[in-house]
Amino acid sequence: MAQREFQLEQETFSCSICLDLLKDPVTTGCGHSYCKSCINNHWDNGEERGSYSCPQCRETFTPRPVLGKNTMLATLVEELKKTGLQAAPADHCYAGPEDVACDVCTGRKLKALKSCLNCLASYCEKHLQPHLQSAAFKKHKLVEPSKKLQENICSLHNEVMKMFCRTDQQCICYLCSVYEHKDHDTVSAAAERTERQRELGLRRQTIQQRVQDTEKDVKLLQQEEEAVNGSADKAVKDSEKIFTEMIRLLKKRSSDVKQQIRSQQETEVSRVRELQERLEQEITELKRKDQELKQLSDTEDHNQFLHNYPSLSPLSGSTHSSSIRIRPLRNFEDVTAAVSQVRGRLQDILSETETEVLQIVSQVDVLLPQPEPQTRADFLRYSQEITLDPNTAFRHLLLSEGKRKVTSMSEDQSYSNHPDRFTGCHQVLSRESLTGRCYWEVEVGGDMILGGVDVAVTYKNISRAGNSDDCEFGFNDKSWSLYCYENSYNFYYNSIRTPVSGPRSSRVGVYLDHSAGVLSFYSVSDTMTLLHRVQTTFTQPLCAGVMVCHYPGSTAKFCKLK
Repeated sequence: MAQREFQLEQETFSCSICLDLLKDPVTTGCGHSYCKSCINNHWDNGEERGSYSCPQCRETFTPRPVLGKNTMLATLVEELKKTGLQAAPADHCYAGPEDVACDVCTGRKLKALKSCLNCLASYCEKHLQPHLQSAAFKKHKLVEPSKKLQENICSLHNEVMKMFCRTDQQCICYLCSVYEHKDHDTVSAAAERTERQRELGLRRQTIQQRVQDTEKDVKLLQQEEEAVNGSADKAVKDSEKIFTEMIRLLKKRSSDVKQQIRSQQETEVSRVRELQERLEQEITELKRKDQELKQLSDTEDHNQFLHNYPSLSPLSGSTHSSSIRIRPLRNFEDVTAAVSQVRGRLQDILSETETEVLQIVSQVDVLLPQPEPQTRADFLRYSQEITLDPNTAFRHLLLSEGKRKVTSMSEDQSYSNHPDRFTGCHQVLSRESLTGRCYWEVEVGGDMILGGVDVAVTYKNISRAGNSDDCEFGFNDKSWSLYCYENSYNFYYNSIRTPVSGPRSSRVGVYLDHSAGVLSFYSVSDTMTLLHRVQTTFTQPLCAGVMVCHYPGSTAKFCKLK
């Protein structure tokens, strides 16, 4: 009863706005009291609406009341402060529907600060004091406030469950261990907690280690992101610089051609005008001679005519207009045609370069290399369509089926001269530049006893002229080759032969992971069998290639896989 009276006094002398004891109290016309500063601030905030209401009963005052200090209430508050009265607990100190309430408080309950597992009750700060101060409660187990304390009571025996049955994996009371769980594996709840706590500690260690490992990976990825951004920015800057230089060179070449045309134009026009002047002078002279002859012809005196005739001056050499051959009006059209031809070649180069560059850009891969595929379906995910470049083909090789098949011929195929052509080796390269992860298959045919087929990959800058080792697949450090011959395979690199065992098949699969430096050759039939695998570092984009022996009819065909 005393507690309720004490709580009532607190609420009576507390400001409902700041929830503290009244300071400089004032009373509104409706009878409610507030701190003077609190009610004035409240009304200042509502001044735009032009009305002033009581925060408790909502009675409205117009105009704004002038409030005077309630001296009697102020005196009472000051006197009560001397008795130790403090502010009433703020609303947020009382237990709400979601909070754990103090089991000792009566009336409006305060929030519990702790729960006791021994008492199976929860206490606010005030009612918790005996547990903190009295020796009788020192062994009690205090935990964070819990609504589930009653779950610690055995429903059968109404006892605190301090045991744990490992057989049934549940908490029990002591009487349960004697009766219902007799002969079961039972231990104290504390002992089981210790064991589970140890397991929990190990699991946490595992999780924390994984967190550390993952954080390291995150840092690596952040560094990789910075590296990618830096590399991309540099590539953009360098590319812009290169293209700007190309544009400058094109503009300079355009200016040079324009200047040369104008210079030639001036020379030709000057020559034409000079000849034109000479002809006009000749016309004038001829007209003068004609007039002189006319005058003599018109002389009626025969003696005078005969006397003057010998004095006529002879005609000078004539430049007859029929000797001038005017060419058809083409003039500088040949220059335009030549420039157009250059434009066509430049467009072809830019188109090929764009495809190559975009392919390289699209295959940039900064993450760890993926494991090599296992099944043919896995390999086909990386299938790469291969077409052969006729500008690289040896003259006795015929390309067909959309430039995917090459056949050895006895006669020359009349290819035009080209700096990329193999002149001494029966070889041909793909049009495509290969980077990233790629897979393709080659079908070999013909008489494999008389001669074989090389299935190869090579850098573009492999030598082309002659039949030296610098040109032949597998006999230099720029190419890797699997030689398929009769019933055997041999792998060649830098003139070193490595015998390869495996089932003979007319189809060879090639898997390339450029960034990982992996090159693998497979025998493809109903299953795929690894023949040979290379682990190296590729420093340039690669091309696919084949060498078909010089015996007519030998073939190699890049298969369509999509």
